[in-house]
Amino acid sequence: MLDGPLLARWLAVAFALTLLLAALRPSAAYFGLTGSEPLTILPLTLEPEAAVQAHYKACDRLKLERKQRRMCRRDPGVAETLVEAVSMSALECQYQFRFERWNCTLEGRYRSSLLKRGFKETAFLYAISSAGLTHALAKACSAGRMERCTCDEAPDLENREAWQWGGCGDNLKYSSKFVKEFLGRRSSKDLRARVDFHNNLVGVKASGVIKAGVETTCKCHGVSGSCTVRTCWRQLAPFHEVGKRLKYKYETALKVGSTTNEAAGEAGAISPPRGRASGIGGDPLPHTPELVHLDDSPSFCLAGRFSPGTAGRRCHREKNCESICCGRGHNTQSRVVTRPCQCQVRWCCYVECRQCTQREEVYTCKG
Repeated sequence: MLDGPLLARWLAVAFALTLLLAALRPSAAYFGLTGSEPLTILPLTLEPEAAVQAHYKACDRLKLERKQRRMCRRDPGVAETLVEAVSMSALECQYQFRFERWNCTLEGRYRSSLLKRGFKETAFLYAISSAGLTHALAKACSAGRMERCTCDEAPDLENREAWQWGGCGDNLKYSSKFVKEFLGRRSSKDLRARVDFHNNLVGVKASGVIKAGVETTCKCHGVSGSCTVRTCWRQLAPFHEVGKRLKYKYETALKVGSTTNEAAGEAGAISPPRGRASGIGGDPLPHTPELVHLDDSPSFCLAGRFSPGTAGRRCHREKNCESICCGRGHNTQSRVVTRPCQCQVRWCCYVECRQCTQREEVYTCKG
């Protein structure tokens, strides 16, 4: 079964691929994702034998654990979806933390150092990664990209009116089951591994708990649009909604007391968090739907093992300069920028804009 260090290794490799994708799509990093992006990472027009070999190589490049690699190879759509999922997860992480001291910096040594520790930020990374994979797989099933799953087959919609089940719903049931098996489960006394797995499950459930997250989409049929019959199917809400939910769970995460080996990230002496009852049988990991963490987070103010610090970071004077700059103050720079403005749609078929020049102030944290 997959333990904490192996899962951390998979996350590290996955996020390395993500950073490459993010570099190619900078605008997505700013605006976050909607969950409706096309899954177009691997070529889809290869000869059958060549396609199989390309798929196997794609799975091998991900450097997965043995069981994960076997599951990846079972379905040609998995490798593509894995890459899409980690890209979506990392970009959503960057979006959710864009105004924070830690802005989901995942380059090089910062990523590896962070994954060795049990911070709240690490808990969020595990949750958003599993949520992204659950979301991407459900979408891939309904899009016909997977061989072992298809549309959602279990309608549970109320039938007060004369509607019929139809369309192609996102297969959350299959994706949740797949992700839980893919991430593995290890029954042991290794608290760190169990905390990581718990946070993975929080992410998996976050994709489905938003039953505001599983939206019912309907189309009417009938004479003159009378809607005597409706065809309905379920679609997952934009992944951005999952990201917001997990960000709230990050802010309310529960601490499980421990001492930690910084090199291995393994829990040592355990004590339940103050003011909270421990689990059954004195288990320090509480039974909770919330994110849990082992260690207090650093301030992320200064450059160190876990982040490059906030010196030089751009901030918003009225919103977060005081917090992000850690009391060091900020610099103000005035500059002139030119942007499209007063845009109008012209027949046919283009948009015409004026170029407007304005002066703006940019605020950056002092070193």
